[in-house]
Amino acid sequence: MSILVSPSILSADFAKMGEDVAKLKGWGADWVHCDVMDGVFCPNITFGIPMIKAIRKYTDLPLDVHLMITHPERYVEKFLDAGADIITFHPESSEDVEGIIDNVHRNGKKVGLVLNPNIPVREVAKYIDMIDLVMLMGVYPGFSAQKFITDTMYKISDLKALIGDRDVMIEFDGGVSVDNIAEMESRGVNVAVSGSYVFGAKDPKEAIAFLKNRKKLDDYIKEYKPFS
Repeated sequence: MSILVSPSILSADFAKMGEDVAKLKGWGADWVHCDVMDGVFCPNITFGIPMIKAIRKYTDLPLDVHLMITHPERYVEKFLDAGADIITFHPESSEDVEGIIDNVHRNGKKVGLVLNPNIPVREVAKYIDMIDLVMLMGVYPGFSAQKFITDTMYKISDLKALIGDRDVMIEFDGGVSVDNIAEMESRGVNVAVSGSYVFGAKDPKEAIAFLKNRKKLDDYIKEYKPFS
């Protein structure tokens, strides 16, 4: 099975959000990544529950909702009601990590924890048997199109070792591109979040196809030139 691709709509055209989200399935995307920021946990404000509810009407792909907010336990139920299929959050942002995990599972949805570049893998060890995925950040949350922090690549292998034979997926968010996707997958990444690489490409469908099948890198770059 090839790696799953979850394009981040933070890099989409906000004036045409419904249209861009509707195109993702035809482009070959597997999930729709929604970055929710409150301006407190990280230095940016993006969108919230109304946006999730609005875009739910435009796609049947799973909505992969990344909560970068303080006290996410206060809002999880509302995000689930709005249409979220997968909830990921930062454990340091919550006073009730296990409560959130239980709540999401009671609603029949998937839940995961997110590790910023400076947070060690061991921080999720005590929750590893309770969750469906762990998302590793290759940049610090806040803005799209940041430079990839190369040292975070090694955390993939550490996390894979921690997971062992458990049915827990590894998602990677931040700086995913043609330069590192193959190594990420070889180390154990199951889901790649990609924002500017997909939405900034001349042909987003081909950009996603390449992330899933990297056999002809030179031909792909020559023909489609996804970056200027």
